[in-house]
Amino acid sequence: MLVVSPFSAGNASDIVARLVLDQVSQRFGQPFVIENRPGAGGVLGVASVARADADGYTLLLGSSSISASVVLHSSLPYDPLRDLTPVVMFGAQPSVLVTSPAKGYKTVADLVAAAKARPGELNFASAGIGSASHIAGEKLRLAAGVSVQHVPYRGPSEAFADVLAGRIDYYFLPISPALPLIAQGKVVPLAVSTPQRLPLLPDVPSIVEAGYPQATYLFWSGIMMPAKTPRDVVSKLHNEVQTALDNPAIADKLRHLGVQPMPMTADQFQKFFATDVAATIKLGEAAKIAPTD
Repeated sequence: MLVVSPFSAGNASDIVARLVLDQVSQRFGQPFVIENRPGAGGVLGVASVARADADGYTLLLGSSSISASVVLHSSLPYDPLRDLTPVVMFGAQPSVLVTSPAKGYKTVADLVAAAKARPGELNFASAGIGSASHIAGEKLRLAAGVSVQHVPYRGPSEAFADVLAGRIDYYFLPISPALPLIAQGKVVPLAVSTPQRLPLLPDVPSIVEAGYPQATYLFWSGIMMPAKTPRDVVSKLHNEVQTALDNPAIADKLRHLGVQPMPMTADQFQKFFATDVAATIKLGEAAKIAPTD
């Protein structure tokens, strides 16, 4: 089976997919070949699956980026809700709000107070417009009612470097790469983007505890297929992938990658996806995120 990943190899969702699908392949008795087709912010890869034959042999590594694409592009060569069928959710990858120790912020309250005292002067980094770090940053900005500057970078490594150097006030960093930096004292964790605290960072409050429940954000990923794929094919693949996700060894590896389980049926995933698209459109309007094309 061909699994199209709409971004370059090595990103967090790509790593999760390879881990899970390797297990599924052993059970399924059929190889899953992950092919990276980056381009146009993921649109090219998604479009290739949306237009593919619904024969059960072409899959898509879907994620929150598909919801974001509706905001980032004035027009798309597909309708994500009409042309794709969500099959199974891998889980969500939360992030942690970090800042440089040099900034002196110890809590989200400290950060928000500084932003209110100096409107328009503080900034936050992202791995690009529409990225998980951008959306999480905008959600906090809107929830806290502060005026801060968004500084988009071409990718996480560049954003990251300026956070460490103190040129950026704050950044929502995925849990997995954040852990060693936090342990080494290179960044200060202010909150995790989840409703509850995370086992990997038990001493770091959730964004809800910090007083901003509207700022929760989880970047999800999972498998999708062309819309007209037969239901029995969808059901079989869903069951096989869910069995792999339930495997204690796989679940433990995912936990150490910072992935939170989000078990749901294919129908529940469909409803979740529709809700996520609608919520992202609403956020785009509130944050005045303009299409990039």
